Amino acid sequence: MPLVAGVDSSTQSCKVVVRDAETGALVRQGRAPHPEGTEVDPHAWWDALRAAVAEAGGLADVAAVAVAGQQHGMVCLDEAGQVVRPALLWNDTRSADAARELVEEAGGGEAGRRFWADATGAVPVASFTATKLRWLARHEPANAERVAAVCLPHDWLTWRLAGAPGLAALRTDRGDASGTGYWSPRTGEYRLDLLERAFGRRIGVPVLLGPAEVAGHLDPAALGASAAGPVLLGPGTGDNAAAALGAGAGPGDVVVSIGTSGTVFAVADTPAADPTGAVAGFADATGRFLPLVCTLNAARVLDAAATLLGVDLATLSELALAAPPGADGLVMVPYLEGERTPDRPTATGALHGLTLGTSSPAHLARAAVEGMLCALADGLDALTAQGARADRIILVGGGARSAAVRRIAPQVFGRPVVVPPPGEYVADGAARQAAWVALGGAAPPAWSVGDTEEYASPGVPAIRERYALARDRVVDRVRGQDPVRG
Repeated sequence: MPLVAGVDSSTQSCKVVVRDAETGALVRQGRAPHPEGTEVDPHAWWDALRAAVAEAGGLADVAAVAVAGQQHGMVCLDEAGQVVRPALLWNDTRSADAARELVEEAGGGEAGRRFWADATGAVPVASFTATKLRWLARHEPANAERVAAVCLPHDWLTWRLAGAPGLAALRTDRGDASGTGYWSPRTGEYRLDLLERAFGRRIGVPVLLGPAEVAGHLDPAALGASAAGPVLLGPGTGDNAAAALGAGAGPGDVVVSIGTSGTVFAVADTPAADPTGAVAGFADATGRFLPLVCTLNAARVLDAAATLLGVDLATLSELALAAPPGADGLVMVPYLEGERTPDRPTATGALHGLTLGTSSPAHLARAAVEGMLCALADGLDALTAQGARADRIILVGGGARSAAVRRIAPQVFGRPVVVPPPGEYVADGAARQAAWVALGGAAPPAWSVGDTEEYASPGVPAIRERYALARDRVVDRVRGQDPVRG
């Protein structure tokens, strides 16, 4: 009964699960928090990983480990392997102008977007690593001059687990590489010319591994404890690819993950290339593809609404379910931290339809849940427009624990919603990859996700119709203009 470990190094925390490699049965787990902010010293992730591993009982008895991490984060290293500056995370929007520059330099408008979509499967936005490199080159030239290599959060943690044996030992996978802006899902190769275009010169990048290739071996000194035998390191992947693997998503399934960010993605056999920029044509962790839409605002919309009302999340859910579908016309546009889809990094949130009749905690709670789900439903529309099948929705993430979210989701999405048991699906996906590495075989082991809950109710078109009208009136806080009237 070999054991394997999966790590989820997310924006907010590090989770570690230890599971039976053959059955997927959970043996033990641990977690530790990450610091807040949109730029973080990567050593804080390492400290959290060590703490989470210790809480999970260590790794001395596991056969393999794999790390899944938040995508896009820019980790820059100098020639000695030292971190040059705090990592800019996916939700740091300071590189929005750099993203626009890269599109303009490729022809601008539709031509520029088409160029990037064809080259990398996605149009640059502030989240992507390439835009952060452009920002670094423009705004911190002294730091930029020190950079010898760039990698992603999961790459850096895997490298540290291996003992940080030199820049040439950096490894990544196709799922996470597809979020950089300088790798092509269509060809499976880096576009170092685009990295050079973004940064001004070529720098080192991790070697790209296949889905079940070995990235190295755990350095016994890395975690302060020795294992009985060599512990394999899986290639790891990005958090969304790991979530799809952990949730067992298949053809016709669309995964909606409600965490710090909101993501909507489907497993596909062919790469996507959406010139509008709404759909990122990422790769998955199995050799297939993962067309994906990401929003900046998800579970924290619920947190913000609960804070505003002075209640906890359970009470917020009860309040939301006490109001009617559509909240009698009260609509929340949840762009509380700008937005990535649509690409509105300086937009703000808004409430529309506030009247004496809708000025109640229940109406506001309902509007917050519906607004968050409507933003994700816009992503679902973009996916299906690119040919993705959407027979059912698999709802995961911290936000899926809300009864209101689970019950309102079918009304917004207009499709049956399946909710697996609460769990750490990103860490589980990493553990399943580790089991694939440990056991071999042509495919990852078949693990059950356990008993699921199913929710089905008629869609309520008026919810999304009112949301669309409000969404298109959101004011940009920098330009100070209404996007409809200009």
